[in-house]
Amino acid sequence: MPAAHPHGAAGPASRPRWEVADVLRLHADGYRRSHPLPSAHLKIMQALTACRTPALGGHLERCGGCGFERRAYNSCRNRHCPKCQSLAKARWLEARSAELLPVGYFHVVFTLPHVLNPLILRNKAVFLKMLFDAVGQTLLQFGRNPKNGLGGKIGFLAVLHTWDQKLSDHFHLHCLVPAGALSPDGQRWIAARSDFLFPVKALSRVFRGKFVAFLREAGVVPADDLAALLAQLYAKDWVVYSKPPFGGPAKVLDYLGRYTHRVAISNHRIRSVADGKVTFSYRDRADGDSLKALTLPAEEFIRRFLLHSLPRSFKRIRHFGFLANRAKARDLPRCRQLLGLPADVPKTEPVCAREQLRQLTGRDLDRCPACPTGLMVVVAELPKLAIPLFTLPTPPRLDSS
Repeated sequence: MPAAHPHGAAGPASRPRWEVADVLRLHADGYRRSHPLPSAHLKIMQALTACRTPALGGHLERCGGCGFERRAYNSCRNRHCPKCQSLAKARWLEARSAELLPVGYFHVVFTLPHVLNPLILRNKAVFLKMLFDAVGQTLLQFGRNPKNGLGGKIGFLAVLHTWDQKLSDHFHLHCLVPAGALSPDGQRWIAARSDFLFPVKALSRVFRGKFVAFLREAGVVPADDLAALLAQLYAKDWVVYSKPPFGGPAKVLDYLGRYTHRVAISNHRIRSVADGKVTFSYRDRADGDSLKALTLPAEEFIRRFLLHSLPRSFKRIRHFGFLANRAKARDLPRCRQLLGLPADVPKTEPVCAREQLRQLTGRDLDRCPACPTGLMVVVAELPKLAIPLFTLPTPPRLDSS
């Protein structure tokens, strides 16, 4: 029989019936019993189960008209939490919107071969940095080469994803590249072709060469194993995919929003949690992106979800070229000027969290849900409660990657 849902009946269509946090509340103890956990994984599980519950405290609101009361609990703000990414994404997109240029944007994806997955999972910080460095150097090198049609400094952002639709490990970078470059003397904007950025086969070969060079230098693979690994890495072309450009700030922002603050799975994809299993939807790329369902044992679902934890302080969104932090203050105004815009990047006024939530959900949190005219006012702070999120003794912990 399905487990009783802790939130009661399903709410509006915009609210998912099941959440990753529900899976953890129901099955985390069993998972911890059979899996020694890195401390980072334990912290993620604790944060997600505590998110928007009395464990994190909050405040009591009361309607000034009818007296209706509601409790609002604090968010965990963990970057692996599906519930906490909508506001983070909205704030980030708000800050980036002023930096968009009036040109087309290319979407280029770089994927690491799956033979590297076991090594990456044991040493994420080193291997994922090598992925960013190899991609960054590859694209910047192609942009500088006039034979590739530009011959200047390009700018782009790269977003790390570590999953596929079935939550398996799949390490790749999504890069969003404005269609053009700043000339070496800073006096011209060199426009890219409207339908083509760089040849993907050449990108693939250079990307592979740079990553392998970093791999040799890192010394993370024993010498006895390195030769066999390199033979596997050179046996196939590496996957680089480039989509046709799309234009207009609104389309670019919408596209950015799909990639920048995703976690491995959104709560809306979870269809059921029953009989010790989790069923979720996925798109089958091999079958024309058709929507299908996959059912996993709950412990396997948790294992796959935790595969995608990031090393502490690791930045999964990075900027390069004329958008890099060290160059942006100088180069971006010049690019804007050459493209007919005012040099100064418009400043975006910060929007409060409640207003952002209203924009995201269409719900005005200041308005009383029980009467049409009253306004909700905070009347008391709710302290954190010492709720035992996990009742089993803590198993031996491993060093987090």
